[in-house]
Amino acid sequence: MARKRKIIVYIATSADGFIARTDGSVDWLDRPRPRDNYGMDVFYESIDTILLGRKTSDMALDFQRKGVAGAAFDARVKNYAFTRSPHPPAAPANVAFVTEPIKAFTQCLREQEGKDIWMMGGAGIIASFLDEGEIDEFMIHVIPKFIGEGIPLIAPRRRTVPLSLISCANFPDGVVKLHYAIQK
Repeated sequence: MARKRKIIVYIATSADGFIARTDGSVDWLDRPRPRDNYGMDVFYESIDTILLGRKTSDMALDFQRKGVAGAAFDARVKNYAFTRSPHPPAAPANVAFVTEPIKAFTQCLREQEGKDIWMMGGAGIIASFLDEGEIDEFMIHVIPKFIGEGIPLIAPRRRTVPLSLISCANFPDGVVKLHYAIQK
């Protein structure tokens, strides 16, 4: 039997827990990076699918249209953007828009052969997947910077989700990587 594909939130937060400024800006992430890019290259090789919320997808598409370096959707992975809109905008061939319920979608996705699945964000889609019990792990890179206000890691709602620490790594520039499993 094939290994169950995991859905992993791989994300950076400010030291005060935000994934972006209120306007969606992530300018505070612009910083020199270590040669191994905090393990991103190794992580990227472990996935073949990316899940995005509609706002994150729209921002990525806008970056791509503007020619922002590194913003293009990688044709080597399948991208799924979740939306409530019945008629999403045109997107590259490897970006599919999903309107079906999370449980049904993830059940089909997990049954397919493949590598693990990257839940890129944002806060709303992470919260929705978390509330449906469809996130397996979090890899959170805490950037040593306070930004004061912004979009939280997970959209607010009353919830208690126990985590088990898998590992913790620190980098010379003060970034800390926390790797948690969701206790099920």
